[in-house]
Amino acid sequence: MIRLTVQMILLAFLVTFVACNAPPVPLDDIVIEKTFTPERCDRRVKSGDFVRYHYIGMFPDGKKFDSSYDRSNTYNVFVGQKQLIAGMDKALVGMCVNERWMIKIPPQLAYGKDGYGDTIPPDSILHFDVLMLDIWNTEDKVQIKTYHKPESCGRTVQVSDYVRYHYNGTLLDGTLFDSSHTRMRTYDTYVGIGWLIAGMDQGLLGMCVGEKRIITLPPFLGYGENGDGSDIPAQASLVFDVVLLDLHNPKDEITVEVESLPDPCPRKSEVGDFMRYHYNGSLLDGTLFDSSYSRNSTYDTYIGKGYVIAGMDQGLLGVCVGERRRIVIPPHLAYGEEGTGTKIPGSAVLVFDVHIIDFHNPSDTVEITSVKPEKCGKIAKRGDFVKYHYNATLMDGTFIGSTHTFGKTYDVVLGAGQVVIGMEQGLIGMCVGEKRKLVIPPHLGYGERGVDGEVPGSAVLVFDVELVDLEEGLPEGYMFVWNSDVSPNLFSEMDKNKDAQLDATEFSDYILQQVEEGKGRLAPGFDPQRIIENMYDNQDRNKDGRITEDEFKLKADEAATHDEL
Repeated sequence: MIRLTVQMILLAFLVTFVACNAPPVPLDDIVIEKTFTPERCDRRVKSGDFVRYHYIGMFPDGKKFDSSYDRSNTYNVFVGQKQLIAGMDKALVGMCVNERWMIKIPPQLAYGKDGYGDTIPPDSILHFDVLMLDIWNTEDKVQIKTYHKPESCGRTVQVSDYVRYHYNGTLLDGTLFDSSHTRMRTYDTYVGIGWLIAGMDQGLLGMCVGEKRIITLPPFLGYGENGDGSDIPAQASLVFDVVLLDLHNPKDEITVEVESLPDPCPRKSEVGDFMRYHYNGSLLDGTLFDSSYSRNSTYDTYIGKGYVIAGMDQGLLGVCVGERRRIVIPPHLAYGEEGTGTKIPGSAVLVFDVHIIDFHNPSDTVEITSVKPEKCGKIAKRGDFVKYHYNATLMDGTFIGSTHTFGKTYDVVLGAGQVVIGMEQGLIGMCVGEKRKLVIPPHLGYGERGVDGEVPGSAVLVFDVELVDLEEGLPEGYMFVWNSDVSPNLFSEMDKNKDAQLDATEFSDYILQQVEEGKGRLAPGFDPQRIIENMYDNQDRNKDGRITEDEFKLKADEAATHDEL
């Protein structure tokens, strides 16, 4: 019983041993098991294609005999040109990039009866776990797929243009090898003159600013047999997802597009003019880098004198007040290869949308346009007291102020410095009822400082003026004059209490009486009491608050000045 049992156990062991080492079922042809198929397959391997793939080579029992992974390098080979065992040459046809297959190859399509050295025994069935990474053909060209194109495309990339673009660079299987986005800096280069790999030189041609493209390059138009020595392997197809941000040519000049032109335009800007304008400054892709509107203040500068970048110096010539224009400036007429170091990158084309608010020349005088009444009597001159109405605006029509708002005239003495110089000049020569339009440059107005909250610095002013009344002034330098001969007993007439001295009241009462009776005149437009106080102070030689007859005579003997008797 015991002996029989031992024999049975031994027999069972032998059966088990034979079963475990049973020869594999013979194959008549290759067998393919698709272990992973990508959702998208743009291209399948054809005979004659060059492929890059990873593989693990195993025997049917799972024992590995080879692996490209162990060498950290893909297997690179032409398909269908007998560079592979026959079964693999046949099996790879039809694969997609990123597809994974288990390929089983019979010995007659592998290494046959001879095997391969000590690695593969004769008559071995071989299993290959294959992951396809790259496919290309020697007949391939650059492939371009545009997936976004701007509505407006006034210019496209040509040979010798300089471009700025962002990109993501991947291998055909999607492996990222480089990205300008991660460096937060565009790639800047000339196109078509050999500064780029050949495929990119071709792939960028014809692009618009703002366009987005997928550019696919075969390796012989990329980094070829050697790769780049780091992230791009040998014989790798490359895929660049590109967005073009900027484009210019070193021969470019500025371009000007007039968007709005006022009619009429009596004057156009010239070299040496001082200009106030608003602007929005953007890069060619629309990125805003600066705006005068955000500061609520115009940009004020001389033009044609080098105070601004060369392109703006050119672009602001020949404009009208109120004009809107777009000025596109290539980098060599802007901030060049260096940019500003902050918002304007190197080699950037700049776009300025400009609105001209006003301009003048330092040599400008007051510009006067007049409408006179049929009868023009007295003409306003220095010293005259005038009353007028006005409406005041800036050159762009911005309202500053109006006497009509308050329902009363503005009253001034011409030549007394009560208004800006330009207004004094504009009022001189007017007659009552006359209407004038005065355009006053800032150096005759409120200058570089302006009036806080009312008139901007360096602003040209426009006044619509109507002279309502005019009172003739005194001769220049006088605040009081006699209309008749001066009394020889002037001091005694003033000295009402006969105490041989004049107090302020006696002096003031007498002068006011003479004015009332028409015997004398005070300068119009000034406070009479202030004038009389000034006259009294001038007569009071010793400043004791009294005027004696000697003081009075002494002053009378002197040459007459502003307000003396």
